[in-house]
Amino acid sequence: MTADNHATTTASDTVHPDNRAEAFHGVRAARRNELAEDYVELIAELIHEQGEARPVDIAARLGVRAPTVTKALDRLAREGLITRERYRSVFLTEEGRRLALECRRRHAIVLRFLIRLGLDAETAERDAEGIEHHVSERTLALFAAYADRA
Repeated sequence: MTADNHATTTASDTVHPDNRAEAFHGVRAARRNELAEDYVELIAELIHEQGEARPVDIAARLGVRAPTVTKALDRLAREGLITRERYRSVFLTEEGRRLALECRRRHAIVLRFLIRLGLDAETAERDAEGIEHHVSERTLALFAAYADRA
């Protein structure tokens, strides 16, 4: 076999198919949860900043239309993460507050890690928004350890 015909082994070639399927399942689950996590994190932020989280403010911050927010809030209410009344502010349940705090913690760790790597703050902030939803606790712990090194 010549160098041109030699198959290159990648990390994905050495992973057992069951493990790959589990990884894909985990990514799909993280994507499903990503929307809820973004919403509760934003709701917590609005309540902290303004004393309330109104659907119109949520829509403005996310750059989406009111019907999109209404649909998402209906889902969050069904999942027990928020309470609300028609044409009123949105409030987090205890479970919603816990999720918002966890999201904020994960975001802060990923952000510190990326900045520690030398990424500029703006890019790190944007990238942390996606990574925080998909990183495992084990990897997150390594990020935190690296970011906290002197």
